[in-house]
Amino acid sequence: MNAEQHDIGVSQVAAAIAEPARTKILCSLMDGHARTSTELAAVAEVSASTASAHLAKLKELALVRLHVQGRHRYYSLAGKRVAQALEALMVIGQNAAPTFNPRTPDRLQFARTCYDHMAGTLAVLLHDRMIEAGWLLETDEQAYRLSSSGEALFEGLGIDVKDLSTLRRRFACPCLDWSMRRPHLGGALGAALLQTAIKRKWVTQDLDSRALALTAVGRKELSSRFAVELPVQVTTTPAATENRRRAIASPVA
Repeated sequence: MNAEQHDIGVSQVAAAIAEPARTKILCSLMDGHARTSTELAAVAEVSASTASAHLAKLKELALVRLHVQGRHRYYSLAGKRVAQALEALMVIGQNAAPTFNPRTPDRLQFARTCYDHMAGTLAVLLHDRMIEAGWLLETDEQAYRLSSSGEALFEGLGIDVKDLSTLRRRFACPCLDWSMRRPHLGGALGAALLQTAIKRKWVTQDLDSRALALTAVGRKELSSRFAVELPVQVTTTPAATENRRRAIASPVA
């Protein structure tokens, strides 16, 4: 790219960011969570069609990335460099990025199954810890490989990493979590981790839902093996809630 092309590229990106609705969209994605075009339209205070046009322009300039999960389409910042550029502009403009408030029921939000792997707050925390510790390494936008220390970690859990790599599916990949709007671990490795957690009774699975409950043993093992601090899980069940409601409603004899 020559100097003139570089200048044109900078001006195009600057113009895209400078449009007020696009600024709101980009700033709302600064917290690392992905959002739908409907949610971003509400953030930007524009119509759905206008938001779609803005997102198409931002995607064209590689400022946002589209994630397709079944019937759902989410948008996130395209990468760390975009976030860093926005951070610098926000310092100059003295703006703060809005926070993301998930609306998923507490039990499902904490831990649940996503196809054959783990999802929810617990899964996102484990994913982030594996990235931070260097156990999971990105090979491209949609694939991971294990480092030598990562292989040792999973082999220590009794997971045959080499066997997983021969399966006719992706070995390890980011899967966008619909409650957290951030990735958890998918692929054959994510499925193996969930099966190990169930087999060792680190988590138990509801018979009539996708919710997972973290056991005391699981909290201890995951905390020590992954060196991650886990939040307290909300254990209220619909039945327990109904029982409490009836108890409150019933007159005292």
